[in-house]
Amino acid sequence: MRHLNVARGLIPAQKVFKNAQLINVLSGTIETVDIAIEKGIVVGVGEYQGNQEIDLQGAYVAPGLIDGHVHIESSMLTPPEFSKIVVPKGTTTVIADPHEIANVSGLEGIEYLLKSSENIPLNVYMMAPSCVPATSLENAGATIDLKDIVHLKNHPRVLGLGEVMDYPAVLNGEKGIHDKIDAMQGRPIDGHAPDMMGKDLNAYILAGVQTDHESTQLASLEERVKRGMYVHLREGSATRNVRTLLEGVTPLNHHRLLFCTDDKHPEDIVKEGHINHNINLAINAGIDPIIAFRMATLNVAQCYRLKHLGAIAPGYQADFIVFDDIKNVHPKAVYFKGERVAQDDKPLYETQSVLNDAVMHSVHVDLEALDFSLPLKDHEVRVIGLIENNITTRVLKRTVQIEHGVYKNDPEQDILKLAVIERHKNTKNIGLGLVEGYGIQNGAVALSIAHDSHNIIVIGDSDKAMKLAVEKLVEIQGGIVVVQNHQVIDSLALEVSGIMTNAKALDVQEAILRMAAKIEAMGLSDKIDDPFITLAFLALPVIPELKLTDTGLFDVNRFEKVPMEWNEPE
Repeated sequence: MRHLNVARGLIPAQKVFKNAQLINVLSGTIETVDIAIEKGIVVGVGEYQGNQEIDLQGAYVAPGLIDGHVHIESSMLTPPEFSKIVVPKGTTTVIADPHEIANVSGLEGIEYLLKSSENIPLNVYMMAPSCVPATSLENAGATIDLKDIVHLKNHPRVLGLGEVMDYPAVLNGEKGIHDKIDAMQGRPIDGHAPDMMGKDLNAYILAGVQTDHESTQLASLEERVKRGMYVHLREGSATRNVRTLLEGVTPLNHHRLLFCTDDKHPEDIVKEGHINHNINLAINAGIDPIIAFRMATLNVAQCYRLKHLGAIAPGYQADFIVFDDIKNVHPKAVYFKGERVAQDDKPLYETQSVLNDAVMHSVHVDLEALDFSLPLKDHEVRVIGLIENNITTRVLKRTVQIEHGVYKNDPEQDILKLAVIERHKNTKNIGLGLVEGYGIQNGAVALSIAHDSHNIIVIGDSDKAMKLAVEKLVEIQGGIVVVQNHQVIDSLALEVSGIMTNAKALDVQEAILRMAAKIEAMGLSDKIDDPFITLAFLALPVIPELKLTDTGLFDVNRFEKVPMEWNEPE
């Protein structure tokens, strides 16, 4: 009755925000109103009195921003620290896919993320990972099976099924993936089908997949919307597709379009922004600000059936941002359930780390068995070709040097050796390949982040440098290592499943910037926006065209392993 009486204006509200220019994503208008709040819920919009009144003096107010698809693990931060960098940018809700930690630590890893995302001023919802491992052609640390999907389905913050990356299995009617889709029928089911078109797309949607965040071309976006999908416009650290796709946003189709980041590093979030950066890109490209805000709020909430989020109206959770310039959205205050949680780009709250031994000590490699020599019989080989600002690659045919039957690095060629080392069960598997376009000299870079199985990935111009980097990585039990002139010159420990750390966000940001600068000084190509994300995705065998796993080279378009030598019979 109190809520009803406040809404009717019969008694004062607990809290009223006066003189707000409300970005009304429901009506498509901007209106000057008061916003009445009781116990974290909006109870009235109009003219109200409150026990506590905050005069916004004509500042803009918009719903809290929602990231429609993100891997928190890609920030290398645990959820409490992740919240401290995205909440000040206006993000109050994320739809997280925890398949990164699931590939290392399985169900225990997912439950760790769910537990550690409690009691923070960020709504963290999750999608149950559908493809762990991503394919059967590599070795991950764990498996998420149908039983785990059904178990996760009962958690109140698990919304549906995470990105269905094994699209060949879907199209071929394989029982395992269809059982998982069927288990989540009636709930959101995310897709992952890089620019799939035509009749195959029809079949993929028919199977139950409802969203996709892998569009990099305008035609891909347009066809997905026509066929009934929601499409995420993604702007991460290495995958920057928003500018290209904005040309396809119209007043008639924008209700099927969402924003996401997918994978974004802390330094980029701090420097550029989070979902507010996507909004600013859209507005600067000429998109109506109301449409841009809808894509960042209401559309996402409706796609994922979060009826209490995405707008400012009676009954909605009081998550909102306050800002001054509608053409350059930088929140000066952020509110979560009606309480101010960030001000002037700073969080106003403290968090506590959640510790769990089940996600620690995850790097197991026999260093004595490491051998990076690459035997070759033919000078003509397949090389992974990097593409500017993208995680897709090309299959290149190149002629390389051979000495005593093994590959020899030529400093005049922009080609480096790449290795993926299984690190979960010490199988001694090592996949070897070559990469063009990374650019470093006199050193190596190694990560225990290698999507999605998160084995060790290392790139370098000498076997010695590569081995030094891996040895240090094993010593610190996961992270990032940079080697130059046969010395370890920098490292960052990622002790949580080898992909995250409980360290403070600022410390991680500083470490990433410092190491990136050192890699740039080693000759990193200026076409690479992020040296770490670019390297990490070279092991993902569901993103075209040529990738490397611990079992060898993989042609994604053909969805099969291929030999290193170009002319070797397949």
